[in-house]
Amino acid sequence: MNEAVPGRSGHRPDHRPDPVPAPGHDPVRDPWRGPMRAALAEAALAPGTGDVPVGAVVLAPDGSVIGRGRNEREATGDPTGHAEVLAIRDAARAVGEWRLTGCTLVVTLEPCTMCAGAIVLSRLDRVVYGAADEKAGAAGSLWDVVRDRRLNHRPEVVEGVLADDCAALLTDFFRAR
Repeated sequence: MNEAVPGRSGHRPDHRPDPVPAPGHDPVRDPWRGPMRAALAEAALAPGTGDVPVGAVVLAPDGSVIGRGRNEREATGDPTGHAEVLAIRDAARAVGEWRLTGCTLVVTLEPCTMCAGAIVLSRLDRVVYGAADEKAGAAGSLWDVVRDRRLNHRPEVVEGVLADDCAALLTDFFRAR
């Protein structure tokens, strides 16, 4: 018996063609567009204090927002005041412990090495980011700390969600300076 295998050869066992996704549909990135808009809203608040517009949210396993952050280095004089670190701290307070197992960090800019370390150490399941950071990115661009096989925890990485919107916010900020 030689039945067709779904997803191969373009035919299903019932001989109907496999469904074709709608043009422009991205099943990997599309589910994260709403949370990325929440991160972009956080990022838009950062320039009010002279900070680079990077924003982040942490989602609980059910998808609800349990942590928020935006860059606050200039506002607070704290070198660790990155959006990711602040969102992770906020989420840890919300759940009452440092382990954020089952949670997802959504951030407008690819995390740096410090933030990548915080992602790994907090046991986040996933990091979703918008714009790549070719100069300091540590989730695949310059380094890949979050997926380093030598570490005991490696979160999933989803890159490029609303990348153009995230990059435009940064470009507009730096052009205005």
